Amino acid sequence: MTSSYVRTKDGVDIFYKDWGSGTPIVFSHGWPLSSDDWDSQMMYFVLRGFRVIAHDRRGHGRSTQVGSGHDMDHYADDLAAVVEHLDLKGAIHVGHSTGGGEVVRYLARHGQARASKAVLIAAVPPIMVKTAANPGGLPKDVFDGIQQQVATNRAQFYRDLPSGPFYGFNRPGVKPQEGIIQNWWRQGMMGGAKAHYDGVVAFSQTDFTADLRKITLPVLVQHGDDDQIVPYADSGVLSAKLLQKGTLKTYKGFPHGMPTTHADVINADILAFIKG
Repeated sequence: MTSSYVRTKDGVDIFYKDWGSGTPIVFSHGWPLSSDDWDSQMMYFVLRGFRVIAHDRRGHGRSTQVGSGHDMDHYADDLAAVVEHLDLKGAIHVGHSTGGGEVVRYLARHGQARASKAVLIAAVPPIMVKTAANPGGLPKDVFDGIQQQVATNRAQFYRDLPSGPFYGFNRPGVKPQEGIIQNWWRQGMMGGAKAHYDGVVAFSQTDFTADLRKITLPVLVQHGDDDQIVPYADSGVLSAKLLQKGTLKTYKGFPHGMPTTHADVINADILAFIKG
């Protein structure tokens, strides 16, 4: 098994990779990237006897650049299509950033019969935008600004974001890694601007509070306290409290893109959680 496509009920072709055998680990990537963002995790776990699966979200990477359906319900349904197509059982779901929201919505919307555990890494739940019920969130105009840049000059924006706050390369003493920056840009530009534009609303305005409460599986919540994209106090801390079996692990000084910049630490902790 290497890579292929599954067609969803609404006719979207979702690209996925499927390597190895053993207990399946399913990875859901962040905005506006692709399954390639999981290279460090997929190689780590496939070499340790796991079956690793990752897909490109609709409109992202190699999946169909469809103009509609860029919301968490469709993201969850697309993930379900991959899981059911591969007939996965006892899967461990790992989601980063927007992918964490996708995992939470999938488990709440499609049930947990095919899953065993989940990991949320720097994930967007419970809700990112500031509301009366979420006073610690970010103002809506922050996300409006992101949409404006996606719509007008995403090529430059996709260079600036990984060069600075995404990986913490704007912090004193942190040396930017050009290969990581260029790989982020490459993945982002593979996807469709419409999907990325709509996706900003999906990851920022979706309220996952009820979804988190429904999940009965053990869930590891990993979050860096220097996350400049999804602020720590209003995300990981709150999600862990809402989950029935949530465990919060805080990483001092780690950035949003810590699965890449600190893959050795993140991977080892996921492995310990899986085996625990």
